[in-house]
Amino acid sequence: MLLSGVAAGMMMIGTQAGAAPQLPVEPVVETVPAAPPAQPEDEVQDIVVTGDRTPPRGDPLEQLNAQSFEAVQSVDKNVVGPVAKAYNKGLPRPARKGLRNFFSNLQEPVVFAAYLLQLKPGKAAETAGRFAINSTLGFVGLFDVAKRKPFHLPYRPNGLANTLGFYGVGPGPYMYLPVIGPTTLRDLVGYGVDGIVTPFVLGKPFNQAAYVIPANILRQLGERAAFDERITDIRAQEDPYGTYRDLYLKQRKAEIEALHGRVSDEPVVPMYGPGLGVPRKAKDASGVPDSAPLPETAPE
Repeated sequence: MLLSGVAAGMMMIGTQAGAAPQLPVEPVVETVPAAPPAQPEDEVQDIVVTGDRTPPRGDPLEQLNAQSFEAVQSVDKNVVGPVAKAYNKGLPRPARKGLRNFFSNLQEPVVFAAYLLQLKPGKAAETAGRFAINSTLGFVGLFDVAKRKPFHLPYRPNGLANTLGFYGVGPGPYMYLPVIGPTTLRDLVGYGVDGIVTPFVLGKPFNQAAYVIPANILRQLGERAAFDERITDIRAQEDPYGTYRDLYLKQRKAEIEALHGRVSDEPVVPMYGPGLGVPRKAKDASGVPDSAPLPETAPE
């Protein structure tokens, strides 16, 4: 009994001194914290990379064109637009209209050649008549006498670009270029050739820089001033670039269709661009605005 008591006392002393009692220990299982729910990374990337979407048909250079459009609009708002408005206010309306008539009259030889290439001798003869009448009775084209009574010969824009379209050449990619504005590959080639042919056919002074540079500046200012209201409407749209592109392509298609005697079901808004007529409120004898594509009643 004495030994048992001593042994028990020694065990109590050892426990108080810090010796850990041997208790049953459950095995420790290391657990790896669960990974957080996977974020839909793929979906986020799809939303971010919107610029890589497929461009609309007919506009494979959409991103570059849109950037060019924004740059041109910036210059137009700060420079060209104010100058055009000053031109519009400073020059009387009859003088502005006379200049537009003058520049349109200079394009008649190109229009005449285009109708011949399209095998429309009747329209070619009318164009030749317009040019002769306005160049004489209209004081070198300052007055559009030919569209009034008794002649009734309205102005019809035409050229190589229309001729290519008439024979089935597609417009090609749409482009918005500085200085030139909206165009397509077909129109760029056609209007470029037209611009070379006119001064070559007319000769001096129409092929000299002293005339060409100021004439182009005045022509562009006159067209820009006439188109000011339409530009304001386009800029107010949700997608100004897309609106401008669609209107341009729609009008060009309607003009080609008109050469085949087909009239577009959708109304065509006159646009400002290379080779396109300037919007005017006056109508010719046919009741169609003289800047809109005129239907051909029958192939000639």
